[in-house]
Amino acid sequence: MATVMNEADLAAFLVREFPQVESDFRIERLTEDGIVVRLKVTDRHLRPGGTVSGPSIFGLADVAVYLAILARIGPVALAVTTNGGVDFLRKPVAGADLIGTARLLKLGRVLAVGDVLIRSDGQEEPVARASMTYSIPPRR
Repeated sequence: MATVMNEADLAAFLVREFPQVESDFRIERLTEDGIVVRLKVTDRHLRPGGTVSGPSIFGLADVAVYLAILARIGPVALAVTTNGGVDFLRKPVAGADLIGTARLLKLGRVLAVGDVLIRSDGQEEPVARASMTYSIPPRR
């Protein structure tokens, strides 16, 4: 899939449109069919017991698929999540950032579907797998 926005464009979009979360994420690289995004894990992402919280993992999956879509269609801020699910597979490594590797399975006119494998930085085994569906607003 051809990209319309590069890593710098996507990062600038996050700063402009989502300043409340942009500091949590770093775009590692665009791939042929998706994107790799890092969640910079801090104390606010942890739940009791010191592991990364489910909402933080879901957030990484959501942001990764959103950015993968925007990289292909441009800065459409009103593309929205219509469905999402996460399978939690194992406990993340304590103190490690999480890396989400998202790929778009379908990018249609009104719907996009992607999946994300989430790993602790430096680890091969995934800690979670997510599936996300987005609604894309009509383009004029």
